Amino acid sequence: MAATEQVVGIERETRPSPIDVHVGTRIRLRRTLLGMSQERLGEALGLTFQQVQKYERGVNRVGASRLFDLSRVLDVPISFFFDDMPENLAASFGGQSSRRSGGLPDAEAFPDDTLNRRETLELVRAYYRITDPNVRKRMFDLIKSMGPVEAT
Repeated sequence: MAATEQVVGIERETRPSPIDVHVGTRIRLRRTLLGMSQERLGEALGLTFQQVQKYERGVNRVGASRLFDLSRVLDVPISFFFDDMPENLAASFGGQSSRRSGGLPDAEAFPDDTLNRRETLELVRAYYRITDPNVRKRMFDLIKSMGPVEAT
């Protein structure tokens, strides 16, 4: 059941802001790619893992100073948390989305949320644990060759 709040005599349902949810998703993505637990991230930030969970779900809004701390702990620029924001979401708040996804396809190419699946994150993490660049390149080429041929 969603929480409600009283605003000048009118009761309305409160839900997380879609932007807070997006930022939380990006926090979870980066944390998972680094192989970091919610507990470890919480310790680095001086928070409990429950507070980290609330940030990741978008239930709690991430303030500017906390976003700065997160960018340092997760080793990403602050803009990372806003990258790949859906066009309609950014436009509804008067902005433009940032499509700097490090060479990854646009989010629209993955309507089923493939990039946020645990399997995908574990695969990416395993890939980057390959220390030899030649082996990593061969693995990349092998995986690409197993998929359907892309039309150019």
